[in-house]
Amino acid sequence: MSNKKLQKEAMHILKLTSRTFYIPITLLGSTLKKTVGSAYLCMRAIDEIEDHEALDIETKQHLLRSTSALLKSEFDAAAYEQLMHPYKSVMPEVTLRLGDWISVCPPEIVEKVKESTSVMATGMAKWAGENWHVKTKEDLDDYTYYVAGLVGVMLSDIWEWYDGTQTDRELAIGYGRGLQAVNMLRNQQEDEERGVKFFPDGWNANDMFMYAERNIELADEYMKDISTRTITLFCKIPLALAKKTIKALKSGREKISRDEVETIVDKIKNE
Repeated sequence: MSNKKLQKEAMHILKLTSRTFYIPITLLGSTLKKTVGSAYLCMRAIDEIEDHEALDIETKQHLLRSTSALLKSEFDAAAYEQLMHPYKSVMPEVTLRLGDWISVCPPEIVEKVKESTSVMATGMAKWAGENWHVKTKEDLDDYTYYVAGLVGVMLSDIWEWYDGTQTDRELAIGYGRGLQAVNMLRNQQEDEERGVKFFPDGWNANDMFMYAERNIELADEYMKDISTRTITLFCKIPLALAKKTIKALKSGREKISRDEVETIVDKIKNE
């Protein structure tokens, strides 16, 4: 398959799998769109393993650890296909095609994307072994680092590679954590129903709102180091949606409407 066709398919799968990041990614220039799209799909591929309802914990750990190991060297697409073969009928396309998403990424930055995805997979395997039972704030920080803070770090690596943009990695982790904490608040009931507990012992919704808002403040600080317009747009949109979602949740709504999303996106694009 030609690289151009593969990139087109990557954007199609991206649209199907991401409500939050598809629009901001489309606003990036050609090189960044290809890079960030590839990085998102790589991480989404392993996220689908962690969240899969039909797989038991041991299977998830095996797939995540094996994928992590494959990402640490030149990616062996045939070995990955063999690893996934027994689960081909239940795994989504975004996971089965991890090798394609890696091949779309520019060779100068692909090792950084693979490294972050590998670390994320190891962390997900660890927390699968804990049955995702967060007991302390330190646990919450650890889990949110693996599943979201690493996204911020990887994006910072991409910005620096692209045009030399320097950002604080700790603030980048806060950016990821803030978005993840909002997801946890939004999905609290659903998580409880599947026996997963992300709120530390003794925490209520207000504690998690404070955690989310503290990290979103770090995200606002993170933004101050970015002057490239397209990167600013990319980072601003998910952050604005997270802030609006917090307001909606506090007022008793489950989520923000599609119209609200479109209004926020249009406003940011026209700033």
